[in-house]
This record gives sequence, C-alpha cells and structure tokens, in this order.
Amino acid sequence: MVWQNARAISKSIYTITRKPDFERDYRFVQQIRAAAGSVMDNIAEGFGRGGNKEFLQFLSIARGSCQELLSQLYRAYDVQYISEEEFNKLKGDVNAISAMIYHLVEKIRQSELKGAKYS
Repeated sequence: MVWQNARAISKSIYTITRKPDFERDYRFVQQIRAAAGSVMDNIAEGFGRGGNKEFLQFLSIARGSCQELLSQLYRAYDVQYISEEEFNKLKGDVNAISAMIYHLVEKIRQSELKGAKYS
C-alpha cells in the first residue's frame, strides 16, 4: 500500500510539472521528479533486497526523500508554480506517505522475522 501511494504521488508530480511555467524551470523539474521517484524506488529496492536490515535502510532513505519532496513543494508554491490547493493536497499526500513508512519501519523493527532471504 505504501509503495502504491508513493507511485500515485510521483504521477501527480509529473502532472503538475507539465504546467507551462513550471516545465520551463528544467533543473527544478528534474529535482522534484527525482525526489518523488526516489520515494517509490527506495521502497521497492529495499523490499527487493530480501532482508529487514537493508529494507529499513532504504525505508529511511525513502522518508528522507519525502522531506526533500516536501521542501520542493514549498518552493514550487512560493514561486507560484502550484496553487495553494495543489500545495495542500500534495503536502498532505507526502506527509501521509511519510507516516506510512514510519509505521512500516516500526512493524519491521518489532517483527522477529529477518526477511525473505533468511527463510
């Protein structure tokens, strides 16, 4: 569920960065798209490693990418690339994903299972 939500926000970021004013800011578009992609990519890569320690490490990186993405959303709002309504929606989505990752981390830490590669 967390990866699917991260995928949805990545798609939303691609959509908003296609706005005419936004898309002309090439470097910023690359940065915000990369941060959004990093959230879902790190969740997937960590899961694919098959061990909980590695998964936790990648989930931590994914949460960091959420904060990077949130910072970039503030910047996009400040320079009026996105509306207040878009900002608030995306900010809520990013915060929700970050919270989901946090809860997943806590579940993994409390689990006695070490991961699929140790089965």
